[in-house]
Amino acid sequence: MTLNRRRFLKTTAGTILAAPALVNGALASNHGPIKFVSILDQSGGLDIYGKPMVDATKMAIDEMNEGGGLLGRKIDLKVYDPQSSIQFYTQFATQATAGDRADVVHAGITSASREAIRPTFSRYNTLYFYNVLYEGGVCDINNFCTGSTLAQTVEKLVPYTMKKWGKKVYIVAADYNYGQITAQWVQKYVRDNGGDPVETEFFPLDVTNFGPTIKKIQSSGADMVMSALVGGAHISFYRQYAAAGMTKSVPVASTTFGVGNEHKLISAEEGDGMICAYSYFEEIDSPANKDFVARFKARMGADAPALNELAARSYEGAYLWAEAVKAAGTTDRMPVIEALRSGLGFDGPSGRVDIEPKTNHCNQNVYLAELKDQSFNIIETYESQPPSDTLLVCDLVADPNQSVFKFENGLKAAGIDIKSKKYLYKNYSLIFKK
Repeated sequence: MTLNRRRFLKTTAGTILAAPALVNGALASNHGPIKFVSILDQSGGLDIYGKPMVDATKMAIDEMNEGGGLLGRKIDLKVYDPQSSIQFYTQFATQATAGDRADVVHAGITSASREAIRPTFSRYNTLYFYNVLYEGGVCDINNFCTGSTLAQTVEKLVPYTMKKWGKKVYIVAADYNYGQITAQWVQKYVRDNGGDPVETEFFPLDVTNFGPTIKKIQSSGADMVMSALVGGAHISFYRQYAAAGMTKSVPVASTTFGVGNEHKLISAEEGDGMICAYSYFEEIDSPANKDFVARFKARMGADAPALNELAARSYEGAYLWAEAVKAAGTTDRMPVIEALRSGLGFDGPSGRVDIEPKTNHCNQNVYLAELKDQSFNIIETYESQPPSDTLLVCDLVADPNQSVFKFENGLKAAGIDIKSKKYLYKNYSLIFKK
């Protein structure tokens, strides 16, 4: 096909005129405020977790802006409250991506909320951080999971408490995928250490009456209880357990207690002696953490909540992202992802955290602690623990084109027999009351 001179000049002129607009449009994405969106529960049954996370996120962003922002640009923080509703999570995820055009989103508390919104961020190519301890198994180039996994914490917690208290373990857990999967890992770790998981019970998140279960624990012959209960309603278990006089005879360890500051909501008598394992406790005795706690409390005043892994990791997750933006010299998604996966890290209140590139999870310190007078006393420290459970099933270096949740593969790889798959197909929208 021939092209006459007039048409050629008309076509090329249009292209030349359009080019600066396209360039300016691209450049415009790296000018003006940087858009940082947080989607975390500040009401509903999960607000005990979400409020400190939001406070810590705001503190991080305010500090960055007071220091001149990132790349000479102010960071604009927008916070949404999904009210412990999966429906609102999905709504706000769409708003953050398609409406707000966020540069990064830090969102989700339960695994159910994460899995409800993670596909939206992948579809819209919006960088996503999940800053909560969880059961492991997410393998997604676009998703960075900074919280501890079960192999980092529970794998330390189970043998320590069994050696201290005995080998017969009664397991109580929340009835959704975190509780169901955690219970199977706990059973594995109990058996691996020569123990007997005598009984496992699951409870919906709105259950408050644990009397029948406490009676079963009394008659079970268990030496200890391992709790993976979640949310405000489940605090009732610890109060009712203490009221029944059980804390001395059958002590409790937990994979979740304290990350919602439950230890400040129950009395010292109700909580004393409980043992937990996390990547952060407010009581860590280091200059970096003491400074962090002092600044947080000065900022929040009398309203300051206790600090826990979820709050600290929200703060550190924001700074990990910021360090990657500085290293990349842009907020564009792929350069930031590459920077995060390059070995970059952040020295925060919990210690050094850096991204393990096969999984997009954190290598991080882990601490065992015992509760006494509503404070945790650290009794063991494990430095720079890898996410070994997720490493069993995820290799984003070999195959970066992944966006999946491989928890079932992880259970199988660890030799765990999956006896029931009912939680695999649970409708996430039904987990919480509207």
